[in-house]
Amino acid sequence: MTVAFVFPGQGSQAVGMGKALAANFAPARQVFEAVDEALGDRLSAIIFDGPGDVLTLTQNAQPALMAVSLAVMRVLETEAGLDLKSEAQFVAGHSLGEYSALAAAGTFSLADAARLLRTRGQAMQKAVPVGVGAMAALIGLEFDTAAAVAAEAAGQQVCQVANDNGGGQVVVSGDKAAVERAVEIAKAKGAKRAMLLPVSAPFHCALMQPAADVMAQALAQVNVNQPVVPVVSNILAKPVSAPAEIVQALVRQVTGAVRWRESVAFMAQAGVDEFNEVGAGKVLSGLIKRIADGASTVAIGSPEDVATFKAGRKT
Repeated sequence: MTVAFVFPGQGSQAVGMGKALAANFAPARQVFEAVDEALGDRLSAIIFDGPGDVLTLTQNAQPALMAVSLAVMRVLETEAGLDLKSEAQFVAGHSLGEYSALAAAGTFSLADAARLLRTRGQAMQKAVPVGVGAMAALIGLEFDTAAAVAAEAAGQQVCQVANDNGGGQVVVSGDKAAVERAVEIAKAKGAKRAMLLPVSAPFHCALMQPAADVMAQALAQVNVNQPVVPVVSNILAKPVSAPAEIVQALVRQVTGAVRWRESVAFMAQAGVDEFNEVGAGKVLSGLIKRIADGASTVAIGSPEDVATFKAGRKT
């Protein structure tokens, strides 16, 4: 089997994620403690016990999801003997998950990854006043059709593809009126469903430029190491390894599309036939099954998942 490890993005968060892992494994507890220390607050308490609306805040959800993913990785390393450098061909993450992938591969320290994602979440929230932007899911349209819908809907405003998730699932983002137009145009063009999403800001579009500027400054202040495993970039849908290229891609990612379909297809074409989703939920596993025909997917987020992963390595 040729293996990739992938890391979930916003929307996969749930109160209680990682709690059993921290209760059972010291390396997981140490990750949550380190993230709390780096941020100067008890994010772990919100992750484990809520409330849900506070966890869902972008500035909390982003570092929280990374913390859970890295807690799982540390447990896999200590309990199952995982050596990412020798065992994985690629790592990748969906949107903020790319920071998790980079931290797992040693590009960022855990503390820097937590602080970068707190900054990213705050900057993305502040970039556009609430109610000015929107996002919508267009289901059942191929990418080229969805991109044409966004272009037609934009007019003099912003409306662009934010997520190409695969399986006929494309998310558009931009000015609220333009996104609302895109929903109607998509329905007229035969979309199975087209609906506004309950998000607090229009992520991954040109309206996020103020946040991209903030991230350029923040990334300039941290150590960026070459990853031990190639990281498939959201914005490029191909691997990046040089620190300068990684930083450039992360800045562009704020205003550009998450090219998840193409990223997974790239890894599959390069021979990856096993994708391990590390952290909260199983969203990426579902998407990957629709993109990479015949690939196996495993979601690892609980002590039971770790035990299954460990047992599978002995066979």
